[in-house]
Amino acid sequence: MVGRKVSIADIATAAGVSTATVDRVLNRRGGVSAMKEDRVLAAARLLGMDRALDRPPSRTLRIAVLIQPPANPFHAALREGLDLAARIYAAFNMQFFVHHIDPKNPAGIAATVRECHAYNGLIITSPDDGRIREAIKALSRTIPVVTLATDVAGCGRAAYIGPDDHKSGRVAGDLMGLFLRQEGGRLLIVAGSRDITGHRQREAGFRQIIAERYPACHVMAVLETGEEQAAAGRVVEVAFRQDPALRGIYHLSAGAGPIVAALQRLGRLADTVIITHELTEDRRRLLKARRLAAVIDQQPLLEARMAVETMAKLHGRMAGEAASVATDIQIFLAENA
Repeated sequence: MVGRKVSIADIATAAGVSTATVDRVLNRRGGVSAMKEDRVLAAARLLGMDRALDRPPSRTLRIAVLIQPPANPFHAALREGLDLAARIYAAFNMQFFVHHIDPKNPAGIAATVRECHAYNGLIITSPDDGRIREAIKALSRTIPVVTLATDVAGCGRAAYIGPDDHKSGRVAGDLMGLFLRQEGGRLLIVAGSRDITGHRQREAGFRQIIAERYPACHVMAVLETGEEQAAAGRVVEVAFRQDPALRGIYHLSAGAGPIVAALQRLGRLADTVIITHELTEDRRRLLKARRLAAVIDQQPLLEARMAVETMAKLHGRMAGEAASVATDIQIFLAENA
């Protein structure tokens, strides 16, 4: 439409409706179905009719959100980001309904996904399990699905919003090698669950750069905690009692506090390098106190906002392409925590 003003006829052609329908929508005369109204407003935005941008949609979109309970600090931050984004984009008339899921119960998550057919969209942070994948694939045929913070491979989702976890793992491995210097040491990886795509990718990236650049460092074991904070402390204490030569921990999930407490009990905190993810408030305190060596943060508030924006784009309520986005990571040390 360069060089001339966008016309009602242009919008009608793009939306596949009559010019009378476009006129009724743009001039708020009513009598148009919610589906056609969304199509008209989306076409007007796409073609650059500015006066359509502030037109609030009359139909409320109901978006389901599946995340872990707020006992997991990272998921609490995701919830905070979603609530903030809902307020920022109130004009899009989207309501978000949060359902808490148990990462140790993939069958239950799959059942919850199947129950989301009555919603207009789904935002989900979930393990990558075959049952969940198939449930999302079936649901994505009828409503748009956005995976958030960690992806589910081959599920038919419309977009993924989150970090490149393989790259994050490489960053963690590089930091570990730099902290341990030439003498290196024996390393432990503590994951929530290898069923979570992000955890698998972080582990793979970490192992890759350790093998490439730090021959004196050796990953001895990967321990899973089921995303339980207390379990992280227990598995680390057992591992260090069995192998006192351990010198570094790469921690991927919940439970940084219990890990620090376990090493304090063993008198091993001062000579153990701990690198973890997500700058929650408790980890910020541990980092400032130099109990943790480094925290790699994926900015959950930003990710949640971008997921809301992507869902709005998928429904034509925000201009722009609804594409997957690899969000940036930030490295925090004691001095910038």
